[in-house]
Amino acid sequence: MNTLPITLGITGASGLIYAVRAVKYLLEAEIPIELVATKATYQVWKAEQDIQMPGEVEAQAKFWREQAGVPQQGTLRCHPWSDVGANIASGSFKTQGMVIMPCSMSTVGKLAAGLSSDLLERAADVQLKEGKPLVLVPRETPLSVIHLRNLVILAEAGARIVPAIPAWYHQPQTILDLVDFVVARALDQLDLDCVPLNRWEGPQNG
Repeated sequence: MNTLPITLGITGASGLIYAVRAVKYLLEAEIPIELVATKATYQVWKAEQDIQMPGEVEAQAKFWREQAGVPQQGTLRCHPWSDVGANIASGSFKTQGMVIMPCSMSTVGKLAAGLSSDLLERAADVQLKEGKPLVLVPRETPLSVIHLRNLVILAEAGARIVPAIPAWYHQPQTILDLVDFVVARALDQLDLDCVPLNRWEGPQNG
């Protein structure tokens, strides 16, 4: 089966665990990943986990696999944030869509303004101009009026906005259960059901 890849964009917003869990479930489901992390992602990894993300793109696939706990399964290709000539920068490169998770408000603002100063922004801009699925998982609170207006602009342009807000009806027992809920709802927007989740089935009578 020739499965089209998912473009996974990772920005310098807090909450990189969302990206790690997405990598885990996509690889386990044998869904190819084209991954691009922004320059700020390196700083956030160091601040949140005290882990130095490798600068060499050749070492990044191993790094993300180690973080996700999936050493061999599936296909993962990483791209330098500065490589605006990569395959995902072109509308002729076919994917199932793109998810930016977590998505910083800086990235939201640039996308809303039509700016593309790095590969992640260019790849997202391509999704919008081609009318292809683009899912944003913003992680910020509180949201200013500027943030809200930029998110509305992107929603009007066709992007799906999935804030990193967990639910409790699935009876979460751990932090990862809360994280996985958000990852599942984000991937739902691409019609991908690869995250184990106790979905809402209505009130249980009797």
